[in-house]
Amino acid sequence: EVQLVESGGGLVQPGGSLTLSCAASGFTFRNYGMNWVRQAPGKGLEWVSTIGSDDTSTFYANSVKGRFTISRDNAKNTLYLQMNSLKTEDTAVYYCATRVTGSDTRGQGTQVTVSS
Repeated sequence: EVQLVESGGGLVQPGGSLTLSCAASGFTFRNYGMNWVRQAPGKGLEWVSTIGSDDTSTFYANSVKGRFTISRDNAKNTLYLQMNSLKTEDTAVYYCATRVTGSDTRGQGTQVTVSS
């Protein structure tokens, strides 16, 4: 069974930083691209970032480019999202997500709240 477990969310002031982690299990992590998506209160899911299976290709939404960094540790089956210069509009539940054998899966999410 594919499982994704996010952690690292919390309350942070504008301009602050957080690092999210996503522990993956139930599939061969190193073979799959991974994504971060988020859902702000009252809004739909928004794609944030993608990393290729070999860690050489990364992509970012314009809203986070230059502030967020996606990375992965294939030895630890873990995905990361380093978030710097956080803004109030980054407040959302953040999910890691992937597609394994044609089925989309995401974790339970971790809440990030940016507020003074």
